Amino acid sequence: MLFDYISLAGGLVVLIIAGDVLVRGSVGIAQRLGIPNLVIGLTIVAFGTSAPELVISLKAALEGAGGISIGNVVGSNIANVLLVLGMPALIAATPCGESGATRNALFMVAVTIVFITFCFFTPIGLPEGFILLILLGAFLAASTMVAQRHRKEQKAIAAAAAGAAVATDQPEEEDDALDDVDDVPDSVWIAVIYIVLGLVGLPLGAHFTISGATSIASAWGVSEAVIGLTIIALGTSLPELATTVMAAIRQHGAVAIGNVIGSNIFNLLAIIGITAVVVPIDVPPEVLKLDIWVMLACAILLTALAGFRICLGRISGLAMTAAYVLYIATVYMLGHSA
Repeated sequence: MLFDYISLAGGLVVLIIAGDVLVRGSVGIAQRLGIPNLVIGLTIVAFGTSAPELVISLKAALEGAGGISIGNVVGSNIANVLLVLGMPALIAATPCGESGATRNALFMVAVTIVFITFCFFTPIGLPEGFILLILLGAFLAASTMVAQRHRKEQKAIAAAAAGAAVATDQPEEEDDALDDVDDVPDSVWIAVIYIVLGLVGLPLGAHFTISGATSIASAWGVSEAVIGLTIIALGTSLPELATTVMAAIRQHGAVAIGNVIGSNIFNLLAIIGITAVVVPIDVPPEVLKLDIWVMLACAILLTALAGFRICLGRISGLAMTAAYVLYIATVYMLGHSA
């Protein structure tokens, strides 16, 4: 039994580290190839940071553990809202009025409803996977256009302020640095080594995580879905949680809501979409009773926070964190009573 806990914890650690080095190596190669940082941020970084969840969901589905595959995504989306936004608010005020957040949050709610609809026609297979990936492509294209338009507007404002009337005829300046990725390797060979380590570490970490999780679920007398919704979902959300907590400590809490919305959209469209294209995903009946509705409620809550530009304080943060603890307790109680 001790080995199962070590396997689960060690697998999650390997997944997080492997995902991180894969992102750094990929960004290093992309920058050397001259790919704009804007495109890198919307594609490579977004996919790379979701790599642990993707590998776990894909491997779990291939091994017939659909509960872990679905539970990982649904649980991560719930944790992203209640914990990743709630806990930093306990430390410092977290504003939710980021530009474009309401538009993306509404899209997130729509995607969540589409995903819930697919869940009732289990398994989620190839047609549903293609639909989710098409929505992902539309989201990335729209995000790229909005980001490019925003950059041009900012440059025009800066040029007008500087009195440079012909600034629009000059070559564009180099993209700003990627704030979300530190220590990008300068050497191509080091970047390649990072990528190889990431590609080797991800499936290795997923193997130990799923092996430990399924054994623990059996020993605890709960379903694989319960483990996916709680331990695995929380483990794969730890990097986002650590980032937002450190940002709050440094009084930079405004970074949180956009990252949460983007992560939740990617979890539903990229992770479920890619997994479903490769192998059908069985949706456990217990997930249909509670968890998908909690996820939808969290998506609507996030939309309200963005739409009304609410600034989360300690009371709000405590309420959201307490709601997550209550949700976890409810999942385990229902899991044991099932």
